[in-house]
Amino acid sequence: MERKQDTGIVRFLKTVFFVEILQGMKLTLKTMFTKPVTRQYPKEKRPAMTGFRGLHALVRNPETKQAKCVGCGLCAAICPSHCITIYTSEGEKHEKVVDRYEIDVLRCLYCALCVEACPFGAVVLTEHYEYAGYNKADFKMTKEKLLENWDKYMTGDKGTEYFKRFWGPRADDFKTPENQAVFRGRSQTKVDLNNAE
Repeated sequence: MERKQDTGIVRFLKTVFFVEILQGMKLTLKTMFTKPVTRQYPKEKRPAMTGFRGLHALVRNPETKQAKCVGCGLCAAICPSHCITIYTSEGEKHEKVVDRYEIDVLRCLYCALCVEACPFGAVVLTEHYEYAGYNKADFKMTKEKLLENWDKYMTGDKGTEYFKRFWGPRADDFKTPENQAVFRGRSQTKVDLNNAE
């Protein structure tokens, strides 16, 4: 079956009444009134999932206003990418003082092993994911920058809830399983190993 060619008059009417344009605008008009699936990013930010591993921070002690870090070096020792560097010295009362604490964010794997290894809960990964820079120096987190990150993103109840939810010991972790074998004492029966068959 052959398709009929538009006559000159039909083509003229389609051109005058913008039929082609209306056909093209049909999709635009249809999507204009549907709910958008995208976010207007700078204005509408996506909430981070709970437990998201974002920008690093050093926890500030609420009483002393200093970093909780004592410079034990466990975080630097356990880090698989060796992105944590700690420089310490001896203080006036012969205690260890953290002079410099640096994290190279570009090398970090965000595995959170440093958070788990820290016995004082001094290092955390915040839920902040928007950070960019113009050079490598912007991604070298110093002790001061890490404390600023704590003040900006984790102060108040948010930091406490973070530790309770993800890094604090849970009661479920220490329950004895129901089918756990229980030691009731040694058997009084003697076994002769020489006559065993």
